Amino acid sequence: MLLSCVHLIHQPLRRIQSWFVLPSRSFMDLKALVSSLNDFASLSLAESWDNVGLLVEPSPTNDLTEEVMQEALQKKADLILSYHPPIFRALKRITWNTWKERLVIRALEHRVGIYSPHTAYDAIPHGVNNWLAKGLGACTTIPLRPSMAPSYPTEGTHHVEFSMGHTEHLETVISSIQKIPEISSLITVPARAEGEEQTRVSLNCTQKALLEVVALLSQNSLLYHKTEIMLLQKPLLPYTGMGRLCTLSEPVSLSDLVERIKSHLKLPHIRLALGMGKTLESQVKVAALCAGSGSSILQGVEADLYLTGEMSHHEVLDAVANGISVILCEHSNTERGFLSELQDMLTTYLENKINIIVSERDRDPLHVV
Repeated sequence: MLLSCVHLIHQPLRRIQSWFVLPSRSFMDLKALVSSLNDFASLSLAESWDNVGLLVEPSPTNDLTEEVMQEALQKKADLILSYHPPIFRALKRITWNTWKERLVIRALEHRVGIYSPHTAYDAIPHGVNNWLAKGLGACTTIPLRPSMAPSYPTEGTHHVEFSMGHTEHLETVISSIQKIPEISSLITVPARAEGEEQTRVSLNCTQKALLEVVALLSQNSLLYHKTEIMLLQKPLLPYTGMGRLCTLSEPVSLSDLVERIKSHLKLPHIRLALGMGKTLESQVKVAALCAGSGSSILQGVEADLYLTGEMSHHEVLDAVANGISVILCEHSNTERGFLSELQDMLTTYLENKINIIVSERDRDPLHVV
């Protein structure tokens, strides 16, 4: 599939922002482009509930809103990169009855692809949450909920160890284990326990295979009781994950921090709830933040301040009661400003093969009037 141009448009659907547009100056195969985007931010980092990746694939040839779609078509886009997925819940039909269905129809009619990274861009070290943290000033950040590597460091999800003393019985058990599918790293080593020469057996297996291994070992109660089973943990990915806990280099008053955030997000107004016993002159040393709707990530985190796009009334009350001030900036306002940084990063990452334009029609649907 050759693309005469690629428009990455960031979109705004209710909570969807329109992103970039890439007009043509060079050619890049769609599969190669999607592969590069997947490498830039692995989709495995996205939340399990999310719907990310290539959502609409054009036919073989050369908060997304209808307004942003029209902009993309006017600029002859071949691919729209939409931060929020316009297709989230399953569509049972594709008709002209709803705006989301119309987006899909127009994309297919004009052979325009739609790609959404969403929470994968939240998690990466150079992503949305790190950009949002820049509004606080100089600080160190760590993920509130670290991401794990997509695979285990070794094959299998569980490690099993047990010891046996009788050679003939050992050979029978080992032979039976070897017949179980999804067993790996089966090792036997001499051991001595309670003055008796034994053989220590260790293996890795999947959760499905573990059930068969336990069933086999449980046939010998003595052997079963000497068995150790450990869950293999996927390694944490450094600096990667949801939300950020930010420790400021120097404490700053809440009023000064409000002005920093408004300046960073280019907003004339934000919403502020003062924590119990706090004032605008109270000092902030630690802030917890999460772009978009961050209550599930921020809940229970000890900090002087929560910064996010939206939280429910009762979630704000809980934070305030715990002496934590809350700043809300509306959902997509905590994400949209990242686009200019992403534009530069992707231009470099894609080796200037794609000319990226940020949507001019993308905006938050809510305004203070």
